[in-house]
Amino acid sequence: MIDLSPACRRTAEVLARIADDQLAARTPCEKMRLDTLLAHVGGLSLAFTAAAGKDFGPLTDTPPEEGAQPLEEDWRTVYPARLADLARAFQDPAAWEGMTRAGGFDLSADVSGIIALTEVVIHGWDLARASGQPYDIDQASAAAVLPYVTASAGEGPVEGLFGPALPVADDAPVLDRIIALSGRDPGWG
Repeated sequence: MIDLSPACRRTAEVLARIADDQLAARTPCEKMRLDTLLAHVGGLSLAFTAAAGKDFGPLTDTPPEEGAQPLEEDWRTVYPARLADLARAFQDPAAWEGMTRAGGFDLSADVSGIIALTEVVIHGWDLARASGQPYDIDQASAAAVLPYVTASAGEGPVEGLFGPALPVADDAPVLDRIIALSGRDPGWG
């Protein structure tokens, strides 16, 4: 089991400091403005919480569509609460066992947990960069996410998830390596 709490908490802190006049800002996700990316984080939190609980239905069966969800009016309170719920859902050992479904795909529950953590970390970084905030990662999250994005980068781009990996030095900070392997420029700004 991996504790998603530090990454979820860190991303929620970033959300709390996003100003209304930043919502139309561009982000490292080329096809998403900041408000669209916020809505995506709100949606993925619900979907992976459902996946952790093996609560199959529309939340687990529907692939994410860029821009499909509008930003909810009360996102400042609802999205951080969803991130906290996501972290709590993966504190249950059963969330890591057996099979589950996310984005319309059946996958092992432990992989679902790693993907959820990766989404929170990478999109937390995206949100921070787009809103001019710093972002860091705890050591346990880095140790879980780096091997996942390294393996994913070796398989090539994944439409809607990772672009082609960008070159990065082996001795670069771990978050820079994660971001580059996901197809983003660590120096984006």
